Amino acid sequence: MGPKAESIEEYFSWFPIEKQEKLQQIRQTLKEVLPEAKEVISYHMPAFKTSEVLVYYAAMKNHLGFYPTASGVKAFAEELKDYPTSKGVVQLPYEGDLPLGLIRKIALYRKEEALQKVAAKAKSTKSL
Repeated sequence: MGPKAESIEEYFSWFPIEKQEKLQQIRQTLKEVLPEAKEVISYHMPAFKTSEVLVYYAAMKNHLGFYPTASGVKAFAEELKDYPTSKGVVQLPYEGDLPLGLIRKIALYRKEEALQKVAAKAKSTKSL
């Protein structure tokens, strides 16, 4: 791992302008659907966090990495079939348009999943 960015802006500044534009598109999309989430740098990547990190994203050499955790990839496996995926990551090509609608849906899914975990935890704490 290289140096750790102190801010999202610093992270973006490390990449050529074409990659910065793609990163900014993802960031803007996530800001719109996750307005209550805090932007953080986690595992050396920009991320959106509420009670937990909902999604990470990063510029890689040959693609953008979108990390909605394993549950986010699994829940949208059919819609993600055109993209290389592994347990918790989706590889998005730099060429062409980003699937921003799909990124929105996955982010909202992760937000709802986190809210359900918090509610379940509160419920189990009450029953003690």
